Amino acid sequence: MKELSLVIAVMNEEQNIRPLMESIRNALNGVDYEIIFVDDGSTDGTIDAINEVADDRTFVLEFMRNYGQSTAMAAGIDAAEGKYIVTLDGDLQNDPADIPMMMEELKKGDWDMVAGIRANRQDGVFLRKIPSKIANFIIQRSTDVRIKDYGCTLKVFKRRIAKNLGLYGDLHRFIPVLASLQGARITQMDVRHHARQFGHSKYGINRTAKVLSDLFLILFFQRYLLKPMHLFGIVGVVLFFIGAAIDIYLLILKLGGADIWGKPLLILGAMLTLGGIQLITTGILAEILIRTYYEAQNKTTYQIRHRFTGGRKEEE
Repeated sequence: MKELSLVIAVMNEEQNIRPLMESIRNALNGVDYEIIFVDDGSTDGTIDAINEVADDRTFVLEFMRNYGQSTAMAAGIDAAEGKYIVTLDGDLQNDPADIPMMMEELKKGDWDMVAGIRANRQDGVFLRKIPSKIANFIIQRSTDVRIKDYGCTLKVFKRRIAKNLGLYGDLHRFIPVLASLQGARITQMDVRHHARQFGHSKYGINRTAKVLSDLFLILFFQRYLLKPMHLFGIVGVVLFFIGAAIDIYLLILKLGGADIWGKPLLILGAMLTLGGIQLITTGILAEILIRTYYEAQNKTTYQIRHRFTGGRKEEE
């Protein structure tokens, strides 16, 4: 098993490949590493540029089309064989020279993940920095995972954490939260950040809506993934009893001779009762799906950090 796997998702980064490879080789001299490039549907000469500078440590996965950064990172992590896995951008804004000190921090502190914080960030203030700060604040307060810079791709993981992140859609922005769901011990440290020299950024202000929508999904994963009935069932029961109370009240009025037909309260009572029943049913179905997901694949709902026998820690 190699010591380190670098996973780099790229799209239209032709001019950045050669200087990136030189930087990696200089930074990781003496380290047993591999580089896994995942080409996410590039339309320029990115693949040719990689192959020109590739050596026997370099592997390339070329997608049929653009699937997005999360999918590209997931594919690279799946292919990684290293004991430790690093994710970094292919645009030269992350500095590979920071990787050795991040690995050292990971090892000495028994951490599961080290996240980079872009010190002296070299991006536009209004379109990148301010929206990023707002997003970081919202995610921190919502998830209680206190990472300063969720947008920094440069991260170092232990293999077992990276392999079980479950990256789908655009969830790469929430990697620290996905890691924390496994019980990962996470630390963070300042890393260098460089201005983009070649090509164009793939991010814009339009990603804000995607971040917010993904945040709701992450909050569900964090709080209710293993107990969906606690969300759907509780809300459903509350709505059902409110609706039932309204219906009973209207029934009493009807028995007293009052005309209740067409009253908005009658419609509200019926909607709440039916809505409550639907949510309770949804909760039951979600519980069945969760059990099927874990039991069909022999997955466990827990993670074991270490095993000890006779007072000695077993090798992982």
